[in-house]
Amino acid sequence: MRDSPNTKIGVIGAGSWGTALAHVLASKGYDVCIWAYEQDCVDAINQAHENKQFLPDIVLPSNLSATNSLAEVCTSKDAMVLVTPSHVVRAVIGAAAEHLPEHVPIISATKGIENDTLMLVSDILEDVLPVRFHPYLSYVSGPTFARELALGMPTNAVVASHSDRLATTVQALLSHDYFRIYRSTDVVGVEVGGALKNVIAIAAGAAQGMGFGHNTVAGLITRGLAEMSRLAVALGANPLTLAGLTGMGDLVLTCTGGLSRNRAVGIELGKGRPIAEILGEMNMVAEGVKTTRSVHDLARKIDVEMPISEQVYNVIYNDVSPADAMQALMSRELKRESFGF
Repeated sequence: MRDSPNTKIGVIGAGSWGTALAHVLASKGYDVCIWAYEQDCVDAINQAHENKQFLPDIVLPSNLSATNSLAEVCTSKDAMVLVTPSHVVRAVIGAAAEHLPEHVPIISATKGIENDTLMLVSDILEDVLPVRFHPYLSYVSGPTFARELALGMPTNAVVASHSDRLATTVQALLSHDYFRIYRSTDVVGVEVGGALKNVIAIAAGAAQGMGFGHNTVAGLITRGLAEMSRLAVALGANPLTLAGLTGMGDLVLTCTGGLSRNRAVGIELGKGRPIAEILGEMNMVAEGVKTTRSVHDLARKIDVEMPISEQVYNVIYNDVSPADAMQALMSRELKRESFGF
C-alpha cells in the first residue's frame, strides 16, 4: 500500500475504540472514512466533528468523515480497519465482504470470542472472508482506553499477523507520536490476551464492588494471567506473548482503570446488582460479559482449568453470589506456583 497524505483508510465501526483509531489515522493526515450503524452518529461526525454518542467532547479532524454505507467506507481504500463488537463481526464483515478492497491491509481491532462457534476473531474473519483476503489480515491489541488515545496520551499496542512483512506495514501505518505499535507473529496469543482480560476485569471489579482492596485485585490479576496463558498455550500460542502488551499490559489497565467498562460491570455485580439491570443502563458494549460464556465453554471443550473465569461465569449466568464465588476460589486445593501457571 502507499503511505502518504493521500492514503485513504476505511474504518468499520464507530464505537469509542473505532472512533479513537480513526482519530489517530486522520491526525496523521490520512483521508479517513468511518462506518457507523447509527444515522445520528454519522450526522454528528459529519456536521459537528464529534461522536457525541460514543466518544463525546473529542473534536474530530475535518478529514474524518462518516457514512452508514458499507460500500462507501470500503471503496477505493488503501487499508481497512475493523472495529465492531465481537458478537456482530460475522454479520457486519460478512455483509462488507463483497465491497472490501483487495490486496490492502485489513486490520482487526476487535477483542472477543464468538459464543456459538467459540472462534477467535481471526477465525471468524477467515471463515467469512474469501481466501484471497487472508494474507492481508492483522490484529491489534493492547492496553488502550479509547478516550486517552484520542486525547493524545502516550499509548502502546501490538499488531499481530502471520506475515511479519504485513505486521511491519501496519505498524508504520498506525504508529503516531503518541501511539507506539509493536509487532508480533503470534496471532493466537495476541487475540487470546485481548479477549480474556475482559473476563478477569469483571472479577477484579466485583472484588472492588464487594469492598476488597489491592491485595485481592493483585491476586486476581496474577492468577488471571496464569489462566489466560494456559488457554493461549492450549490453542498454540507462545506463553511469552501473554507477558506483553496484549496480556499483562491490557490486564492491568482493564482491571484497575476507571474507564474500563468490564471493571465497571464487575463493580456493580459486586454490589449485588443483577447483570440484566447493569447492562440495561450501559450505552456501550462490555465485551467481557459475552466472552465469559465463550471462555467457559471453550475451557471445558479443550479441558483447561480456568477457575476465575469459571466463577465469573457462575455469577453472571448461574446467579451465584459474588461472595460465594470468592469463597469458592479461596477454598480451592492448595497448589504449587510454577512459572505462573
